[in-house]
Amino acid sequence: MNIPNFGDFADARAVARVAAAAEQAGWDGLFVWDHVVHVKAKRRALGDPWVLLAAAALATSTLTLGTLVTPVARRRPHQVARQVATLDHLTGGRVVLGAGLGAPLDDEFGAFGEPTDPVALAGLLDEGLELIDRYWTGEPVTHSGPHFQVDDVALLPTPVQRPRVPVWVAGYWPNKPPMRRAARWDGVVPMFLSARHGVFPPVAQLRDLVDYIGERRPGGGPFDVVVGGPTPPTGGAELVAPLAEAGATWWDERLPMDSPDQDKLGPVLRRVEAGPPR
Repeated sequence: MNIPNFGDFADARAVARVAAAAEQAGWDGLFVWDHVVHVKAKRRALGDPWVLLAAAALATSTLTLGTLVTPVARRRPHQVARQVATLDHLTGGRVVLGAGLGAPLDDEFGAFGEPTDPVALAGLLDEGLELIDRYWTGEPVTHSGPHFQVDDVALLPTPVQRPRVPVWVAGYWPNKPPMRRAARWDGVVPMFLSARHGVFPPVAQLRDLVDYIGERRPGGGPFDVVVGGPTPPTGGAELVAPLAEAGATWWDERLPMDSPDQDKLGPVLRRVEAGPPR
Protein backbone atom coordinates (compact mmCIF):
# COMPACT_ATOMS: atom_id res chain seq x y z
CA MET A 1 0.00 0.00 0.00
CA ASN A 2 1.18 3.48 -0.92
CA ILE A 3 -0.14 6.57 0.87
CA PRO A 4 0.79 10.26 0.95
CA ASN A 5 2.04 11.99 4.07
CA PHE A 6 -0.63 14.67 3.97
CA GLY A 7 -4.39 14.91 4.43
CA ASP A 8 -5.65 12.32 6.89
CA PHE A 9 -2.22 10.67 6.77
CA ALA A 10 -0.46 13.63 8.31
CA ASP A 11 -1.71 12.01 11.56
CA ALA A 12 0.60 9.20 12.69
CA ARG A 13 -2.35 7.46 14.36
CA ALA A 14 -4.13 7.17 11.01
CA VAL A 15 -1.00 5.70 9.40
CA ALA A 16 -0.66 3.22 12.26
CA ARG A 17 -4.28 2.19 11.76
CA VAL A 18 -3.71 1.59 8.04
CA ALA A 19 -0.51 -0.35 8.78
CA ALA A 20 -2.20 -2.66 11.28
CA ALA A 21 -5.11 -3.28 8.91
CA ALA A 22 -2.71 -3.93 6.01
CA GLU A 23 -0.78 -6.53 7.97
CA GLN A 24 -3.98 -8.27 9.05
CA ALA A 25 -5.36 -8.27 5.49
CA GLY A 26 -2.23 -9.88 4.04
CA TRP A 27 -0.41 -6.97 2.43
CA ASP A 28 3.39 -7.16 2.45
CA GLY A 29 4.35 -3.51 2.83
CA LEU A 30 3.29 0.06 3.53
CA PHE A 31 5.10 2.96 1.90
CA VAL A 32 4.60 6.66 2.56
CA TRP A 33 5.54 9.72 0.57
CA ASP A 34 8.32 12.02 1.77
CA HIS A 35 7.29 15.63 1.12
CA VAL A 36 7.75 18.85 3.04
CA VAL A 37 5.39 20.70 0.70
CA HIS A 38 3.33 19.48 -2.23
CA VAL A 39 1.21 21.10 -4.89
CA LYS A 40 -1.74 18.92 -3.76
CA ALA A 41 -1.30 19.93 -0.14
CA LYS A 42 -0.92 23.71 -0.24
CA ARG A 43 -1.83 25.20 3.15
CA ARG A 44 -2.53 21.71 4.51
CA ALA A 45 -0.95 19.56 7.17
CA LEU A 46 1.90 17.22 6.24
CA GLY A 47 3.44 14.63 8.55
CA ASP A 48 7.11 13.78 8.87
CA PRO A 49 7.51 10.40 7.12
CA TRP A 50 9.91 8.94 9.70
CA VAL A 51 7.52 9.69 12.56
CA LEU A 52 4.65 8.21 10.53
CA LEU A 53 6.68 5.06 9.84
CA ALA A 54 7.68 4.77 13.50
CA ALA A 55 3.98 4.71 14.41
CA ALA A 56 3.40 2.07 11.73
CA ALA A 57 6.33 0.04 13.08
CA LEU A 58 4.86 -0.07 16.57
CA ALA A 59 1.50 -1.22 15.16
CA THR A 60 2.93 -4.14 13.13
CA SER A 61 5.33 -7.07 13.33
CA THR A 62 5.81 -8.33 9.76
CA LEU A 63 5.00 -5.44 7.40
CA THR A 64 7.83 -3.99 5.30
CA LEU A 65 7.94 -0.20 5.74
CA GLY A 66 9.60 2.57 3.79
CA THR A 67 9.47 5.81 1.88
CA LEU A 68 8.54 6.24 -1.77
CA VAL A 69 10.55 8.29 -2.17
CA THR A 70 12.99 10.29 -0.05
CA PRO A 71 14.68 13.14 -1.94
CA VAL A 72 18.15 12.53 -0.55
CA ALA A 73 19.36 15.80 -2.11
CA ARG A 74 17.35 17.85 0.37
CA ARG A 75 18.54 15.89 3.41
CA ARG A 76 21.92 15.44 5.05
CA PRO A 77 23.22 11.92 4.35
CA HIS A 78 24.19 11.34 7.98
CA GLN A 79 20.69 12.36 9.05
CA VAL A 80 19.08 9.86 6.65
CA ALA A 81 21.51 7.11 7.65
CA ARG A 82 20.71 7.63 11.34
CA GLN A 83 16.92 7.79 10.85
CA VAL A 84 16.78 4.67 8.69
CA ALA A 85 19.08 2.67 10.99
CA THR A 86 16.97 3.64 14.01
CA LEU A 87 13.77 2.57 12.23
CA ASP A 88 15.41 -0.66 11.10
CA HIS A 89 16.12 -1.49 14.73
CA LEU A 90 12.61 -0.55 15.78
CA THR A 91 11.15 -2.89 13.15
CA GLY A 92 13.67 -5.70 13.58
CA GLY A 93 14.89 -5.27 10.00
CA ARG A 94 11.74 -4.41 8.02
CA VAL A 95 12.78 -1.15 6.34
CA VAL A 96 13.39 -0.11 2.73
CA LEU A 97 14.80 3.27 1.71
CA GLY A 98 13.20 4.56 -1.46
CA ALA A 99 15.34 7.34 -2.92
CA GLY A 100 15.14 9.74 -5.83
CA LEU A 101 15.43 13.34 -6.94
CA GLY A 102 12.01 14.20 -5.50
CA ALA A 103 9.20 16.15 -7.09
CA PRO A 104 7.82 18.67 -7.73
CA LEU A 105 11.24 20.37 -7.68
CA ASP A 106 9.79 23.89 -7.50
CA ASP A 107 7.86 22.92 -4.34
CA GLU A 108 10.39 20.65 -2.65
CA PHE A 109 13.46 22.77 -3.36
CA GLY A 110 12.64 26.07 -5.03
CA ALA A 111 10.20 27.16 -2.33
CA PHE A 112 13.13 27.16 0.11
CA GLY A 113 15.61 28.89 -2.18
CA GLU A 114 17.46 25.66 -2.94
CA PRO A 115 18.72 24.58 -6.38
CA THR A 116 16.19 23.02 -8.74
CA ASP A 117 18.60 21.94 -11.48
CA PRO A 118 18.10 18.17 -11.90
CA VAL A 119 21.74 17.61 -12.81
CA ALA A 120 22.94 19.30 -9.61
CA LEU A 121 20.39 17.38 -7.54
CA ALA A 122 21.47 14.11 -9.17
CA GLY A 123 25.03 14.81 -8.02
CA LEU A 124 23.81 15.36 -4.46
CA LEU A 125 21.73 12.17 -4.64
CA ASP A 126 24.58 10.00 -5.85
CA GLU A 127 27.12 11.31 -3.37
CA GLY A 128 24.53 11.15 -0.58
CA LEU A 129 23.64 7.52 -1.27
CA GLU A 130 27.28 6.48 -1.32
CA LEU A 131 27.82 8.16 2.05
CA ILE A 132 24.70 6.58 3.56
CA ASP A 133 25.93 3.16 2.47
CA ARG A 134 29.34 3.81 4.07
CA TYR A 135 27.77 5.09 7.29
CA TRP A 136 25.70 1.89 7.57
CA THR A 137 28.91 -0.19 7.79
CA GLY A 138 29.63 1.33 11.21
CA GLU A 139 33.23 1.94 10.13
CA PRO A 140 34.82 5.40 10.43
CA VAL A 141 34.08 7.54 7.38
CA THR A 142 36.37 10.24 6.04
CA HIS A 143 35.18 11.83 2.83
CA SER A 144 35.96 14.85 0.70
CA GLY A 145 33.56 15.30 -2.18
CA PRO A 146 32.02 18.07 -4.26
CA HIS A 147 29.05 18.39 -1.88
CA PHE A 148 29.92 16.80 1.47
CA GLN A 149 32.89 16.69 3.84
CA VAL A 150 33.24 14.09 6.60
CA ASP A 151 36.10 13.77 9.07
CA ASP A 152 36.48 10.40 10.81
CA VAL A 153 32.84 9.76 11.76
CA ALA A 154 31.38 6.36 12.68
CA LEU A 155 27.59 6.13 13.05
CA LEU A 156 26.34 3.40 15.38
CA PRO A 157 24.39 1.24 15.68
CA THR A 158 24.47 -0.21 12.20
CA PRO A 159 21.13 -1.31 10.67
CA VAL A 160 19.82 -4.77 11.51
CA GLN A 161 19.79 -5.73 7.83
CA ARG A 162 23.12 -6.70 6.31
CA PRO A 163 24.93 -5.74 4.22
CA ARG A 164 22.55 -2.76 4.28
CA VAL A 165 18.96 -1.62 4.28
CA PRO A 166 17.69 -2.18 0.71
CA VAL A 167 17.81 0.96 -1.41
CA TRP A 168 15.22 1.32 -4.17
CA VAL A 169 15.83 4.14 -6.67
CA ALA A 170 13.01 5.94 -8.47
CA GLY A 171 12.99 7.52 -11.90
CA TYR A 172 11.10 7.91 -15.15
CA TRP A 173 11.57 5.44 -17.96
CA PRO A 174 12.80 5.74 -20.73
CA ASN A 175 15.20 8.23 -19.07
CA LYS A 176 18.42 6.25 -18.76
CA PRO A 177 20.44 7.99 -15.96
CA PRO A 178 18.06 7.08 -13.08
CA MET A 179 17.90 3.49 -14.31
CA ARG A 180 21.71 3.25 -14.41
CA ARG A 181 21.69 4.63 -10.86
CA ALA A 182 19.10 2.07 -9.75
CA ALA A 183 21.15 -0.79 -11.23
CA ARG A 184 23.90 0.01 -8.72
CA TRP A 185 21.55 -0.50 -5.78
CA ASP A 186 18.86 -2.98 -4.72
CA GLY A 187 15.75 -2.07 -6.66
CA VAL A 188 13.99 0.32 -8.99
CA VAL A 189 10.69 2.16 -8.61
CA PRO A 190 9.98 3.26 -12.17
CA MET A 191 7.31 5.53 -13.41
CA PHE A 192 6.79 5.96 -17.09
CA LEU A 193 6.50 9.11 -19.16
CA SER A 194 3.46 7.43 -20.71
CA ALA A 195 2.05 6.18 -17.38
CA ARG A 196 2.67 8.33 -14.33
CA HIS A 197 1.75 7.80 -10.67
CA GLY A 198 -1.37 5.66 -10.30
CA VAL A 199 -1.51 4.52 -13.95
CA PHE A 200 -0.80 0.94 -15.01
CA PRO A 201 2.59 0.73 -16.77
CA PRO A 202 2.76 -0.69 -20.28
CA VAL A 203 4.01 -4.27 -20.10
CA ALA A 204 6.31 -3.91 -23.10
CA GLN A 205 7.98 -0.83 -21.62
CA LEU A 206 8.44 -2.59 -18.29
CA ARG A 207 10.09 -5.51 -20.06
CA ASP A 208 12.45 -3.12 -21.87
CA LEU A 209 13.35 -1.46 -18.57
CA VAL A 210 14.03 -4.80 -16.85
CA ASP A 211 16.26 -5.85 -19.75
CA TYR A 212 18.12 -2.53 -19.63
CA ILE A 213 18.85 -2.84 -15.92
CA GLY A 214 19.73 -6.52 -16.25
CA GLU A 215 22.44 -5.66 -18.76
CA ARG A 216 23.97 -3.34 -16.16
CA ARG A 217 23.96 -5.91 -13.36
CA PRO A 218 26.34 -8.54 -14.72
CA GLY A 219 26.81 -10.05 -11.28
CA GLY A 220 23.09 -10.64 -10.85
CA GLY A 221 21.84 -10.96 -7.28
CA PRO A 222 18.50 -9.99 -5.74
CA PHE A 223 16.90 -6.92 -7.29
CA ASP A 224 13.39 -5.55 -6.85
CA VAL A 225 11.23 -3.96 -9.54
CA VAL A 226 8.33 -2.02 -8.03
CA VAL A 227 5.36 -0.99 -10.17
CA GLY A 228 1.90 0.07 -9.16
CA GLY A 229 -1.53 1.42 -9.78
CA PRO A 230 -5.11 0.86 -8.59
CA THR A 231 -6.71 -2.58 -8.52
CA PRO A 232 -10.33 -3.45 -7.65
CA PRO A 233 -11.20 -4.63 -4.12
CA THR A 234 -11.82 -8.15 -5.45
CA GLY A 235 -9.69 -9.99 -7.97
CA GLY A 236 -7.04 -7.93 -9.71
CA ALA A 237 -4.63 -10.81 -10.29
CA GLU A 238 -5.27 -10.75 -14.03
CA LEU A 239 -4.13 -7.12 -14.08
CA VAL A 240 -0.96 -7.68 -12.10
CA ALA A 241 0.13 -11.06 -13.51
CA PRO A 242 1.45 -9.75 -16.87
CA LEU A 243 3.62 -7.24 -15.02
CA ALA A 244 5.03 -9.99 -12.78
CA GLU A 245 5.79 -12.04 -15.87
CA ALA A 246 7.63 -9.01 -17.32
CA GLY A 247 9.88 -8.82 -14.24
CA ALA A 248 8.02 -6.88 -11.53
CA THR A 249 8.65 -8.22 -8.01
CA TRP A 250 6.42 -5.85 -6.01
CA TRP A 251 2.94 -4.52 -6.75
CA ASP A 252 2.47 -1.09 -5.16
CA GLU A 253 -1.22 -0.33 -4.70
CA ARG A 254 -1.59 3.40 -5.36
CA LEU A 255 -4.39 5.72 -6.39
CA PRO A 256 -4.09 8.10 -9.38
CA MET A 257 -2.81 11.59 -8.63
CA ASP A 258 -6.20 13.11 -9.47
CA SER A 259 -8.15 10.82 -7.13
CA PRO A 260 -10.06 12.75 -4.44
CA ASP A 261 -9.66 9.70 -2.15
CA GLN A 262 -5.87 9.59 -2.26
CA ASP A 263 -5.37 11.19 1.17
CA LYS A 264 -8.63 10.04 2.81
CA LEU A 265 -8.47 7.45 5.60
CA GLY A 266 -11.92 5.93 5.00
CA PRO A 267 -11.60 4.94 1.32
CA VAL A 268 -7.98 3.84 1.70
CA LEU A 269 -8.80 1.74 4.75
CA ARG A 270 -11.65 0.02 2.90
CA ARG A 271 -9.29 -0.88 0.05
CA VAL A 272 -6.68 -2.11 2.53
CA GLU A 273 -9.16 -4.31 4.37
CA ALA A 274 -10.26 -5.92 1.09
CA GLY A 275 -6.76 -7.34 0.72
CA PRO A 276 -4.16 -7.37 -2.05
CA PRO A 277 -4.71 -8.65 -5.59
CA ARG A 278 -5.02 -12.41 -5.51
